[in-house]
Amino acid sequence: MKVVVDMNKCQDHGQCVFAAPDVFRMDDDGRLAHVPDPDDALRDEVEEAADVCPLQAIRIED
Repeated sequence: MKVVVDMNKCQDHGQCVFAAPDVFRMDDDGRLAHVPDPDDALRDEVEEAADVCPLQAIRIED
C-alpha cells in the first residue's frame, strides 16, 4: 500500500492524524507529515483518514 497526499490540496486540518496516528503526524512547523508506505495492517486506519480528510487530499494506491 502506498499513501499519497496531495500537498497542494492539504491545508493541515489534521483529521488524518486522529484517524491514523501511526501514519500521519504534524511536524514541528505544523505541516502534515506521513509514512508513504505503511504496513498493510494499517489499511483500515488509512482508509478512515482518507475518508475524514475535508479536502480529500489523501489517496491510497496498491
